[in-house]
Amino acid sequence: MNAHRLIAPLALSGVVIALAGCSTMNSEMASSPMWQEGKEYHLTILHTNDHHGRFWQNSNGEYGMAARKTLIDNIREEVMLEDGNTLLLSGGDINTGVPESDLQDAEPDFKGMNMLQYDAMALGNHEFDNPLSVLKQQHEWAGFPFLSANIIDNKTGKPLFDAYKIFTVDDLRVAVVGFTTDDTAKIGNPEYLDGLTIKSPIEVAQDLIPVLEKKADLIVAVTHMGHYDNGNHGGNAPGDVTLARTVPGIDVIVGGHSQNPLFEPDVQSGTLILQAHEWGKYVGRLDMTIKDGMIVASDYELIPVNLKKKVKKADGSSERVFIDKEIAQDPTMLSMLQPYQDIGQEKLGVKIGFTDGKLVGERGIVRSQETNLGNLIAAAMMKKVNADVAVMNSGGIRDDIPAGDITYKSVLQVQPFGNALAYVDLTADELTDYLSAAAAKEAGSGAFAQFQGVSLVLMDGKATNIKVGGKALEAGKTYRIAMNSFTATGGDGYPKVTDHKNYVNSGYVDADVLVEYIKDYSPIMINNYKPTGAIIR
Repeated sequence: MNAHRLIAPLALSGVVIALAGCSTMNSEMASSPMWQEGKEYHLTILHTNDHHGRFWQNSNGEYGMAARKTLIDNIREEVMLEDGNTLLLSGGDINTGVPESDLQDAEPDFKGMNMLQYDAMALGNHEFDNPLSVLKQQHEWAGFPFLSANIIDNKTGKPLFDAYKIFTVDDLRVAVVGFTTDDTAKIGNPEYLDGLTIKSPIEVAQDLIPVLEKKADLIVAVTHMGHYDNGNHGGNAPGDVTLARTVPGIDVIVGGHSQNPLFEPDVQSGTLILQAHEWGKYVGRLDMTIKDGMIVASDYELIPVNLKKKVKKADGSSERVFIDKEIAQDPTMLSMLQPYQDIGQEKLGVKIGFTDGKLVGERGIVRSQETNLGNLIAAAMMKKVNADVAVMNSGGIRDDIPAGDITYKSVLQVQPFGNALAYVDLTADELTDYLSAAAAKEAGSGAFAQFQGVSLVLMDGKATNIKVGGKALEAGKTYRIAMNSFTATGGDGYPKVTDHKNYVNSGYVDADVLVEYIKDYSPIMINNYKPTGAIIR
């Protein structure tokens, strides 16, 4: 995918944004601005979101914090030479993604962000995948503000971390305020959320933004709420579009959570909404020219960080090539991260559980019939997101787990692709259609489905006699079905559900979900997961 560059997006929207605290306010309420009349100010906002443990480049040499540092250092120098200033922000979700990071409480990631000199980040829902003691340690490693105005510590009645931070950039006062999705309360671990209240970010913003308008010239909301096209958030909590439409006074929203690549800003009610996909695949760059209290010009792009695409060669074979020029990895960042990568690799050999028999994932078997490993994986998926049904494509199961001790590495051999766990809430009719398509997948193919929580009879391509949790489907009732992000996007020919209004990408990596389940239920007794013949084709 090629980066797209948008020149002066505000002009396309037919508006010029007045900065908060300037002409958008009653002058009697505002403190006097410090900016000089007629002078142009240049501010560049750099941003990432949904990092999810990707401190190291992937197996194809894509992204990684070492290349990101080279890119950001170069941009900072370029902006400085043009008498501009930069702010580097994150839309949150640093935690949970790859075992080398997860097993070390994301220490390399936060220390890497410290080296990158992030100015602030929004708290994401996955920042609460660990006890608060870990989050506070991560805050120390980071050395920059964690922001969320709507996550309240019940003991103090105040935000758990800072609600906002005001930066003085030349003569401009820039308020960066954080908001976190209120879905955190339902998708987070209740144990780690104990003692906290998660308020509606929009309700909090309605009270807080007018206060910030008195204190700042520019208001930037760094959020972990999600970008939902035209505000259609479905079963998710309201996101950035709703925030922009509901709360006036926000100049820029730097977002995260939905993991969208917005190749041009979504301008809503005069607010620029940005998001840079996920994992550090891109660095977002917004260059603004500000004059007399107005953003008079802007320029935006998503810069790929060593992303590659497959191309066919003359001999019919394929190779991966960079979609843009290669970015060298910064040696100081590599030197800092290397020991963490090494330790992470060592930790993969640690025992996580025990099984009293072989869990079958052999290609020739799992792609043709129900297996105990398929049932185990689907059970883990179902439990993690409190789903009624789970469906797993057998092509995503790549190995057996032998009887005896189970290690993290053995789980990664079973699920090596790093797919996220997703789910969607469907009506009885929608679920019937989905199960019909899944159950009809051909035996012998990677699409062949493993199920949990459901029984059915497939007749003439239609799922009949469907029972969920042993009970017949009820018209008017909603059912949650779990799947991986690959099949959710239509992979292996499954119905695409990512555009369904109730679709949620949980952010949990499939292998991590299985590891957690094995730890919780070890020893794994294979008799509990034996084939039941619940799906009759």
